[in-house]
Amino acid sequence: MKLEELNRDAAWTLLCEFTESESLRKHMLSVEACMRAYARKFGEDENYWGITGLLHDFDYEKYPTPAEHPFVGCKILEERGYPEEMRQAILSHAEYSGVKRESRMEKALFACDELAGFITASALVKPNKSLAEVEAKSVKKKMKDKAFARSVNRDDITNGAADLGVDLEEHIAFCIEAMKTIAAELGLAGV
Repeated sequence: MKLEELNRDAAWTLLCEFTESESLRKHMLSVEACMRAYARKFGEDENYWGITGLLHDFDYEKYPTPAEHPFVGCKILEERGYPEEMRQAILSHAEYSGVKRESRMEKALFACDELAGFITASALVKPNKSLAEVEAKSVKKKMKDKAFARSVNRDDITNGAADLGVDLEEHIAFCIEAMKTIAAELGLAGV
């Protein structure tokens, strides 16, 4: 598949074929929004980075074990003609995969993945369940509370920002702003 053949609608159809969970779909939409924003910031291909973010966990619901995810998904992507660079980034977002993150896209995907989930959790505990109520400073403070969103790996968030070469609080603010652009789609526009 050539770069210009990458189609967001086809990627979404593939994601929906493997993922029924609304919350997991929203997670991938969140990561897509963050990846698109970073692509714009770094002067990269927004569609390419966005689709990479959108598909990074598409196999997780059916193949959730470390032995399967993201390996099964990357095999499916290969069979369907998705580019090796994209598959490499998806493999590298899993710490246990043994695939090193070298490209800026790989580093951005890793940096945005856990953080997107943590920002979502932070919005859901706000009075209006809205991203508009979420501030980077409060998210950073909540990261110290190990009981809050305990499944989110704080080290991945911190290390991801560092590897990407961005200040942690700026990274958090950047991702909040990116996610705000699709707040309604995420169910985080307020009640």
